[in-house]
Amino acid sequence: MTNSNNPHVLPKPGLKGLVENWRSDFLAAISVSLVAMPLGLGIAVASGAPPAAGLLSAIIGGIVVTLFRGSHIAINGPAAGLIAVILSAIVSLEDGSGQTLNYVMAATCVAGAIQVVLGFLKLGRLAEIIPSSVIEGIMVAIGVIIFASQAHVAMGTVSDADNSVERLIDIFRKIPEANPFILVISITGIILLFIIPKIQSRLFHFFPASLWVLIVSIPFVYIFNFFEDQNLSLFGNEYHVGPEFLINLPTDLSQMLIFPNFSKIVTPEFWLAVASITLIASIESLAMTKAVDKLDPYKRKSDLNKDLVGVGMGTMVAGAIGGLPIITVIVRSTVNVTNNAKTKWSNFYHGILILVFLFLLAPVIQKVPLAALAAILVHIGYKLASPKIFKKTYDMGIEQILVMGATLIITLYTDLLWGLLGGTAITLLLHVLLAKVPLDTFFKMAFKSGSNVYTKKDGSNDMRIRGIANFLALPAIDKLIALVPSGANVRVDLSNTRLVGMSFLEKLIEFKGNQEDAGGSVHIVGLDNHVSSSNHNRALKILIKPIPHKLSPRQMRLKNLARENGYHYESHVNWNTSYLRHFQFFETRPIERKDNCLRGVYKNNGVHWEVADVTFNEGASLASEVFHSTVLTVQLPKPVPKFVMEKEGFFEKLFDRVMAFSGYKDIDFDLFPGFSKKFLLMGENEQGIRKFFTKDLIQFFEREQLQHIECNGEALLIFNKLKLTRTDETIKILEFSKTLTDKILEISETKE
Repeated sequence: MTNSNNPHVLPKPGLKGLVENWRSDFLAAISVSLVAMPLGLGIAVASGAPPAAGLLSAIIGGIVVTLFRGSHIAINGPAAGLIAVILSAIVSLEDGSGQTLNYVMAATCVAGAIQVVLGFLKLGRLAEIIPSSVIEGIMVAIGVIIFASQAHVAMGTVSDADNSVERLIDIFRKIPEANPFILVISITGIILLFIIPKIQSRLFHFFPASLWVLIVSIPFVYIFNFFEDQNLSLFGNEYHVGPEFLINLPTDLSQMLIFPNFSKIVTPEFWLAVASITLIASIESLAMTKAVDKLDPYKRKSDLNKDLVGVGMGTMVAGAIGGLPIITVIVRSTVNVTNNAKTKWSNFYHGILILVFLFLLAPVIQKVPLAALAAILVHIGYKLASPKIFKKTYDMGIEQILVMGATLIITLYTDLLWGLLGGTAITLLLHVLLAKVPLDTFFKMAFKSGSNVYTKKDGSNDMRIRGIANFLALPAIDKLIALVPSGANVRVDLSNTRLVGMSFLEKLIEFKGNQEDAGGSVHIVGLDNHVSSSNHNRALKILIKPIPHKLSPRQMRLKNLARENGYHYESHVNWNTSYLRHFQFFETRPIERKDNCLRGVYKNNGVHWEVADVTFNEGASLASEVFHSTVLTVQLPKPVPKFVMEKEGFFEKLFDRVMAFSGYKDIDFDLFPGFSKKFLLMGENEQGIRKFFTKDLIQFFEREQLQHIECNGEALLIFNKLKLTRTDETIKILEFSKTLTDKILEISETKE
């Protein structure tokens, strides 16, 4: 069984998939569990809960949620995005009785039950109506809250500030009071977290950076003897170290359990906590589930309502025994996909493995300093609120950064729930002002726009969108999308819209991807007379007289290159990127857009090619890194064996041998050791690849310096580095591909 536009054979679902794919799923689960353990411990500590609460949630997220959920390859567990929610619940439910965490567990149980009900009522997609920039603002605020609180733990200081902004300012005030014996552990951990991802070695990356932080921190505990209460001297100052700076994990594991106390169920504070947990957990989980679907090489789509039931069930169980709310987690899911997991059972295995690790490694975990966990959390907080996030949002339009900034400020001075509501209200006000229509007309254009879908005689569909197309119109567009058969060809006409918001465009792009995965096509037209504050394809667009677009110096050079050589050049964003997903490189790297497209034909052999700047994500959502890279695609006139070839070093070679157990294999040529040492060559049809790679072709590759060459059977994907090329580099890669296609055609003719 295959997905219509996907070359992979779909893994079998249910127990058949468990039997068929146990090896690849189990190997992926090992990597995931090694990531999940330090994150679970850190998230629990940062949330004001016992460290074991994070591990319990990870175990439940694996064992319980897997049995009920609707996603295929995601990982479930506690998330950093809920730290601020739990901290807020602890503050609001504190009454001096010593039962605060028990009250929070009760609120968690009720929140989980509400999620289950929402899922059964098929209301899971309601979370999508929250504007994208508001969610971004909430996540940045969560990052600031985590950073502001954990920076003090990392320094060994204490802040009595009332809110996160004051705690952030306190970091600078408390620097003279920092404990150097704690700070050195934190700084070492933070350095590792920044350096390890930049090391180009798959062997090194098999073990997560967060685990290295914990391992490296333990020798410091022995060197400074954290096992005894004592004062250490440095530069004439005394600094305290002791067991209170280590993870406190009960020797008797039954003491980890915390049971809910429902005595506050009649208070408004309790229901405010329930509402915050339900909303934030549901919104974040559903967004992460959709993000993971984009990484799935099999292009499977999750049942979001069923998934909400699954995480709700897990959250109920977690709240009943002392765990944290459970959602779909993006970092661990990305690790799962990267390590070739195939079914939902990798999530189940990861829960089992953490349970085993908890029993076997409890004595080791007790030796981990809190400063190491603080280093991990400070890094997480920084990534959630890094300057890159602000730049990315600004690039999508000035109005998006205004909404995100307003949401951030409201959240930091109130709480997440008010930030969510306030940010949504500001977005709505901004849209009303930009649309320049009376308020009643605005809502009529949003809710009664007259948008519809028409089926043509040839079986294709014409979707005509009218009025205000923003987050308020998402339920309506969902109904229109439901009318379109999967895999059908669709033309989406936006010419009669007054305003098109970013959330609405994201929905259309998601729909476009789904249709293309099923073998159809979606063409979005009608935006020629709309303007926006950004060239980003998802930027908010308003119907006004268009402003001429000015080419950059690089674009002018590309345009001149095209004119001089008879090529065709387009500078604007091109939505048609579906063919790129037929290459293995882009199967797990969601493509945002392509632009600056240069097209031509090699005159001597008639082969068509295209050079384009492609924007894509490595990972997804909060775990994603955006890349802008120039790639060349070449349409081959005759079939060629599928293969992937890229540069590799000594450690990658060693890693290949270790990973041979999972079916991973590098095709080497004994007569050409230089080529085999320089390149990693993979492909299913090894015999066909060996026949295709002739002596002349191998020697040609040995002389070249390209990073990645891939063939999907009918086309080539070529790039040197993950960056935009200069004009001279573009010329060189075109010359290289012309010579390569000549040699490929010679090989094909020789075989015939």
